[in-house]
Amino acid sequence: MNIQWFPGHMTKTRKQITEDLKLVDIVYELVDARLPLSSRNPEIDKILNQKPRIVILNKSDLADSKANALWIDYFKSQGIKAVLVSCPKNIGFDVLEKETKLTLNDKLEARKAKGITGGGIKVMIVGIPNVGKSTLINKLSGRASTKTGDRPGVTKSKQWISAQNGFQLLDTPGILWPKFEDENVGLKLAFSGAIRDEIMDVEELAVHLISFLSNKYQSALQDRYGLVDFYKHPYEVLGDLGRKRGCVISGGEVDTVRASNILLDEFRASKLGNITLEFPGEK
Repeated sequence: MNIQWFPGHMTKTRKQITEDLKLVDIVYELVDARLPLSSRNPEIDKILNQKPRIVILNKSDLADSKANALWIDYFKSQGIKAVLVSCPKNIGFDVLEKETKLTLNDKLEARKAKGITGGGIKVMIVGIPNVGKSTLINKLSGRASTKTGDRPGVTKSKQWISAQNGFQLLDTPGILWPKFEDENVGLKLAFSGAIRDEIMDVEELAVHLISFLSNKYQSALQDRYGLVDFYKHPYEVLGDLGRKRGCVISGGEVDTVRASNILLDEFRASKLGNITLEFPGEK
């Protein structure tokens, strides 16, 4: 599966982020807690350079809690501060504010010594499409400041928003990279909805997801769909899922496209339970 998706506005976004770094004190890099490495733009370290940063493991309530703990330890081992956040469950925001002020302590003390008291902390929020930047900003600001949606590419322009804690937030459009050198990265992003389904073969994507779940989270398939035979080819398992969900057309044939969409939609809605797609140390 060769996945390439690089809309023209993303080239402009990368250039804009580079230019706007001088306007902010710190960067919040949002990643999806279910796929922390695959949802990090591999070019982001070069783009951000030495700018102070906190990685936000967003959607942590959808991920495997044991994996969440492993990822916090992983980023710590890399010298990067990371915070688990869930917007719907209001998790992690006190920790995020505390860590932000600790990270910028020297800079804030220097400002105070110069008698500079206004302006607040300026934060740039970056991340790939559909990791929840707009939802996070709306939560921090206490109002519907930005457009949100479960489709990638909703935010398309730069905007400043005042947070309830006095921080100033700079939203940026999501930025992907031109080509996924590792097919597994592209697949995991597609599972999560970070890549538009319109450019994907949903049956192939569903088969790959079934293969992963059959190896790592069989109970999720058993509990949700009543599936029990995982020794079959994943495409046959998809057929079983389709029959369980009534996706049968004339002649008893299974509508595997419909079954695929059911699986992907329910996975993205976390109806299969808390699932993490990658763990530290895996290749």
